[in-house]
Amino acid sequence: MTVFTLLNKYRPETAAAKKQRIKETAAAAASGGKAPERAVNQVKFGLKHVTTLVEEKKAQLVLIACDVDPLELVMWLPALCRKMQVPFMIVKDKARLGALVHQKTAAVVALTAVDKADQAQLDLLKKLAMEKYNNNVELVRKWGGGIMGLKTQAKLDKRAKAMAIEEAKKKASLGL
Repeated sequence: MTVFTLLNKYRPETAAAKKQRIKETAAAAASGGKAPERAVNQVKFGLKHVTTLVEEKKAQLVLIACDVDPLELVMWLPALCRKMQVPFMIVKDKARLGALVHQKTAAVVALTAVDKADQAQLDLLKKLAMEKYNNNVELVRKWGGGIMGLKTQAKLDKRAKAMAIEEAKKKASLGL
């Protein structure tokens, strides 16, 4: 079972389903019957909403799309998830996340709770996310290739040559 098959069970209702539910609720209220209930556990989406859920530690699992443009929108979210000890995963496509929540695209989605039947699967995914993303030291420290630009390399070479000349002058003045 993948992340998407689990999240597919907790998709939010469509606009048509919501309209139907509201009609049924109104009809039940008019006749004095019991209104149909909303689904309690749903996938939450939207950058502001998910950020609030992470800050309040209500999110159980956060999925971040890798192809968000501009990247600065979600670049800080893994650090926040690490700080708040919320498991996160980086997934392949924002269109897949969007299809999950009946939108064109979605940069981030979060799962706040699941039914008892799916709790073991969620725990497994949380454990996997914690070890692969949250607690991965290599992922935290890898900020680039460590290759400097041409100007910086030239500046460092120039500085090293100046230091070598200075050392040679010191040795000559001391008579070594």
